[in-house]
Amino acid sequence: MSETRFTTDHEWVRLDAGVATVGITAHAQGQLGDIVFVELPAPGREVAAGEACAVVESVKAASDVFAPLAGRITEVNPALGEDPALVNRAAEGEGWFFRLVPADPAAFAALLDAAGYAKLTEAA
Repeated sequence: MSETRFTTDHEWVRLDAGVATVGITAHAQGQLGDIVFVELPAPGREVAAGEACAVVESVKAASDVFAPLAGRITEVNPALGEDPALVNRAAEGEGWFFRLVPADPAAFAALLDAAGYAKLTEAA
């Protein structure tokens, strides 16, 4: 069973069978508004935790998406190229951005759980 964790930069991460799927939270997409473009990282790219590796643009603003874990990008979501608004409709599901193999899978446990993320967004 996979578990979802969150970052203070409003990314969500779901670890399943050693692969982390990453996207932006429903809270983040709500703040951005209508998403019109997504720039995704290249598969095979090595990223550091906290490194800007994707960009999401809305009618309001452009925002970086950060790698929540260090690792190697293995896949990007091809659906976002044709339909970036998928992030608005399913931010924490089919609107995922990329998948990566974490360099240190144990780092996943250090991310915020759902209760911690809820507390963070209540304070915002």
